[in-house]
Amino acid sequence: MEKYVLSFKPAIGEFGVHDPSAAIFRNGEILYAVEEERLNRQKHAAGDFPHRAIQACLEYPDIDLSDVDKIILPYNPKLQTKITGQKLREAASWGDSTVEKAYQLSESIKRLAIARFYPTVEVEQELRSHFDGPLPPIGLRAHHACHAASAFHPSDFDQALVLTIDGRGEYDSTVVWEGTHNGLQRIKTFEFPNSLGYFYGIVTEFLGYRVSNGEGKIMGLAPYGSENPEIESTLRDLIDVQAEYDVTPLTKSGSIRTGVEVLEEALGRERKSDTEQFTDWEKDLAFVTQKLLEEIVVDIPRQYTAELDTSNVALSGGVALNCKMNKEIMELDCVDNLFIQPVASDAGLAVGGGMIDQSPQSVPEMSTVYWGPEYSNDEIEALLQKNKVEYTEPAELSEFVASRIVDGKLVGWFQGRLEMGPRALGNRSIIADPRTVESRDRVNKYVKHREEWRPFAPSMLEEKADQFLVNQEESPYMIKTFDTDAESRDDITAVLHPGDNTTRPQTVRRDQNERYYDLISAFEEITDVPVLLNTSFNDHGEPIVTTPAEALKDFYGMGLDVLVLNDFVVEK
Repeated sequence: MEKYVLSFKPAIGEFGVHDPSAAIFRNGEILYAVEEERLNRQKHAAGDFPHRAIQACLEYPDIDLSDVDKIILPYNPKLQTKITGQKLREAASWGDSTVEKAYQLSESIKRLAIARFYPTVEVEQELRSHFDGPLPPIGLRAHHACHAASAFHPSDFDQALVLTIDGRGEYDSTVVWEGTHNGLQRIKTFEFPNSLGYFYGIVTEFLGYRVSNGEGKIMGLAPYGSENPEIESTLRDLIDVQAEYDVTPLTKSGSIRTGVEVLEEALGRERKSDTEQFTDWEKDLAFVTQKLLEEIVVDIPRQYTAELDTSNVALSGGVALNCKMNKEIMELDCVDNLFIQPVASDAGLAVGGGMIDQSPQSVPEMSTVYWGPEYSNDEIEALLQKNKVEYTEPAELSEFVASRIVDGKLVGWFQGRLEMGPRALGNRSIIADPRTVESRDRVNKYVKHREEWRPFAPSMLEEKADQFLVNQEESPYMIKTFDTDAESRDDITAVLHPGDNTTRPQTVRRDQNERYYDLISAFEEITDVPVLLNTSFNDHGEPIVTTPAEALKDFYGMGLDVLVLNDFVVEK
């Protein structure tokens, strides 16, 4: 008999504020998973309930909500009572008048009461308003435990140090776990507001970007900076940098806004109001911030791998998307094997929620994240004909598209099932020649419409990756950074970070993505370079495209030359 578990992450009430998602499991196996942003077209879908994602999950196996045996929510609002005092202090800090502060305080007390005594009431109301029939039983699981399960359970580790790092869960911000065949055991907890996510987020806001959206840009800006003793001294006076870290002098208010004000006073400068240009000092601030984050985080596995007698490490939580930090962990002498959950953000909680009640040994090893919707050739051809779009159907698709890339064309590549997570992995990608700086600059200026200094990443054949990467290992999710071989850099100039010549690759095997592998191979046949520039198929500020219609719209709204929709090719 089929048993279905629906796991979803809302972004309402006490269930977090961003990246809602849903995943459906049948007999313990993930069938389908998607972020709500991909369906409602609002980046990060802040404050939204994932009813579209839930509906898509149910439609995939053609079931109703009432056919689901169990719903898992990867948050347990009851746990927020562990930091009741902190939450009340946060509420009292909002507003400029006594009346406003009193109102915020009363609202916080009300929310804490609901979280304690009626934690699922808002979710139940949303489900009843969008779906018919009786509701399945609803279970609550702790936020960081679901992050940990999403990292450890689908790894191939029998035992591992598991590290979950983000802004905040119910009451925790960083947790050290031991993962074994028996499950997960919490070893060390850093309670909010002692939050590395907030530390990095405060600097992100100070430099003009938005928290929960701009942290990757600060990471990308950092290599353009340099050592700055004055900045470093100021930040070290604010925080303790070690395995038993403490960043609360900067984050203690629990408010990003107030943390920025603390940083302004400490640095003697006002926050940046725009992101058009960055001074050397601002680049240095990004450099030092990244350096201190790495210094803190690498000390944790140094200490705890010894205590747990393991050389395996698994990572999840939003901070685990920092691929430069991941490089430092990967290169530690005490770490032999590193697995990073590719959907490390809160969107991945739905994945962990569906795994957490299973034995780790029963969860298949993760090799892809192609879990979203796909579209048939018939559907795509009907769309093209309806819109009177001229198209061809080349007999040798990979060779045809590879020749266009060699000619300098910029290609929108739409294939198969949508990837989950922040990286396009060859199914919803924009592809270009990796060999020239001009190629990189054209994609930034005419296609992505973003800052010219931001780097791109490569997709490369896994068996050829050691030609380009130092200490090469498989990296199928673009979540690890590597140093590059100096003699091969001229072949992949467009996918190197100009500040330090590192790269964040996707390694591709044929069994992971056959059509994408064949495209890279066809490009290699012509150029002797088994690499493509790969960036996500979306315009600046929007989610990755989901449907053929969205791909067609972006094709005509961006500086792309070629659009490939399954077997069909559209050219400008």
